[in-house]
Amino acid sequence: MRPIRPLLTARNGRSTRHRTSPVAAAVALGAALVLTATACGPTEDNAGGDSSSQADGSNGDKFEIPADLKDKLKEHGIDLDKWEAGGWKNFDKDKWLREAGEFVNPIIEDLWDPDRMRDADKNPDRGVDDNDISGDQGVTDPTPEPVEAAAVKTPYHDRSPASGKLFFDGPDGSMVCSATVVKDPANPGKSNMVWTAGHCVHAGAKGGWYRNMIFVPSYNNSGKSAAELQNAPKEEVAPYGVWWGDWAQTSDQWIERGGPTGGAGAPHDFAVMHVKPEKGSEGKSLEETVGSALPVDFDAPAVPQVKSLTATGYPAAPPFDGQKLFQCADKPGRLSLSKSEPTMYRVGCTMTGGSSGGGWVAPGQDGKPALVSNTSIGPVTAGWLAGPRLGKEAEGIYEAVSKKFADQ
Repeated sequence: MRPIRPLLTARNGRSTRHRTSPVAAAVALGAALVLTATACGPTEDNAGGDSSSQADGSNGDKFEIPADLKDKLKEHGIDLDKWEAGGWKNFDKDKWLREAGEFVNPIIEDLWDPDRMRDADKNPDRGVDDNDISGDQGVTDPTPEPVEAAAVKTPYHDRSPASGKLFFDGPDGSMVCSATVVKDPANPGKSNMVWTAGHCVHAGAKGGWYRNMIFVPSYNNSGKSAAELQNAPKEEVAPYGVWWGDWAQTSDQWIERGGPTGGAGAPHDFAVMHVKPEKGSEGKSLEETVGSALPVDFDAPAVPQVKSLTATGYPAAPPFDGQKLFQCADKPGRLSLSKSEPTMYRVGCTMTGGSSGGGWVAPGQDGKPALVSNTSIGPVTAGWLAGPRLGKEAEGIYEAVSKKFADQ
């Protein structure tokens, strides 16, 4: 078996891995407290800093935290003055290694300007060797033949309106993943829920929640090149707005055992985010704004019964640059990392880092498209992708996020 890794993207060529958790009742909560601020949108990639690095606010990151949220932030151990002055850039180990409930993701208006989005290409993944998926396994089918990723025709919104790109900051700088708008059972037709990979929101056992997480539906809708995007206005890069995560939830297993290498958590590598607009969208939900949201199938057929899956994402590692949307369609095979863990879907696909978290779609029980998985891992050399089969644990996370915002 070839080396595998979770598919995020790293400018320095590294790739990182991710996991999630097993028991639906013991899901990990991200208490994202949404604030609003203004910033001039720094474009530097060195978002990580040492324990003494703090901004003085002159770079535009300083903002005023609403008084009614200050006590809640204090409960999470946040130094308000330092956070307001750019303290979010401090990923010092002692500050970052906090319990899951301390995910804070304040809205900083215009932090993510077109240049910062275009240049974000890092990745918390590192390649792992094939020992991670060897030995005592369940059922693993032969390695699939590579399927060449096909560029989605523009405008992307006409063909894959629920798809989009995630941007966030970690110790090494600005990072990217892919994600999908999914339906909210508590708010029919008005969902603000997004599905992605667990490793796209949390770094695992040796880290914490990533910061400044945003979702951009139909990013670069017209498929412009990186050069053309240098002069593109934000309205063209993000035609359906910028949506900040105000809650993120993934599994205990990923938070407790996730790390930069290894495959044990990949069968549980999924996450749900709830989002809100960076700026007013006339009271419309994300689903209303983009006009689409996919149902999630938590009881999809066993792998051999699935005729075809379509994986969608924004691959950013070479030969891709993260600016364009691609898809792979293939009949899935089985990949088992361990007899004690659920068997994963695996398809042939040449997409690379950056496509992590992107939705895998197949006909649901009613014959209509449904999300059945998300991109989790793939070989360093590309050629195939694997994603978790969504079951009770994933459903528990999904329902918990929906319930939390049922009356909002």
